[in-house]
Amino acid sequence: MSSSAGATTELDAGLEKHRVELTGYCYRMLGSAFEAEDAVQDTMVRAWRSFDKFEGRSSLRSWLYRIATNVCLDMLNAGNRRARPMDLTASTPLAQAALTPRADNVWLEPIPDGRVLPTLGDPAEAAVAKESVRLAFIAALQQLPAKQRAVLILREVLAWKATEVAELLGTTVASVNSALQRARATLADRPADDTATSDPLDDEQQKLLERYVTAFEGYDMAALTALLAEDAVMTMPPFDLWLRGPRDITGFMATMGAPCEGSRLLPVEVNGTPGFAQYKPDPDNGGYMPWAIQVIEISAGRVAGFHCFLDTQRWFPLFGVPLHLDA
Repeated sequence: MSSSAGATTELDAGLEKHRVELTGYCYRMLGSAFEAEDAVQDTMVRAWRSFDKFEGRSSLRSWLYRIATNVCLDMLNAGNRRARPMDLTASTPLAQAALTPRADNVWLEPIPDGRVLPTLGDPAEAAVAKESVRLAFIAALQQLPAKQRAVLILREVLAWKATEVAELLGTTVASVNSALQRARATLADRPADDTATSDPLDDEQQKLLERYVTAFEGYDMAALTALLAEDAVMTMPPFDLWLRGPRDITGFMATMGAPCEGSRLLPVEVNGTPGFAQYKPDPDNGGYMPWAIQVIEISAGRVAGFHCFLDTQRWFPLFGVPLHLDA
């Protein structure tokens, strides 16, 4: 192998080892699994093309984060902020429930843990990483202006020093500290979120999840009602409908959602929380067809939310689960 080929392989390996953490950073910035992967790919290409200008004054990792930040800021200049249904509309009473879809680029997207969470030896660090990709936290980040978002993620999630962030953003430490204060103030005004991460679930949470699977697969609305928190929410992007409370949720499942009876659930690791790939009976081909990626939120011993992402042609391949289950 020539020395230039060896250097190329070494550079590829050097860039590649940062892919997962960069995807996590871009996902927190953009709220979209697919845009995050595009941003990282763009970052890698830019790094490759300009590597001869990399003077080594900072680490390769810091340099990649600078490129990734610029890529994300460029993408966010389009002004789109991704959201959950409850960020856009009031909850709908069951009697008025209607399934109105909105465009894909409106919605906050789920992401597999393996795409965004590097393997960390320290359990405390791993727990913080999972906290920082929960849907509620990603939704909160989307409320911040883009540069405040970058500062908050770099300082609070990735534990960079103010001097390092100032250098990355080409600004002053005072400016970084000011942006961080404003970002914290904005997030402090949002309701507290104490949903459990899967890091790991304790025995009680694991039993709750097992009861949820039994109730959902059995389509037992009484059992499901007993598991839901009083203010539990159910969302179904790309539809903007969302429901609050066990009565409306189970009422919807028993009426408009009745074709989901007889579903099967396969566990997935999604956004640092428990989740499932949901399959419902396939009347045309037998077996089960993909229906949703469910993100389950557990709080105070109850299911506080389940968020069903219905675009199966996008989500199921991303999560590495089959597009059909045999009976």
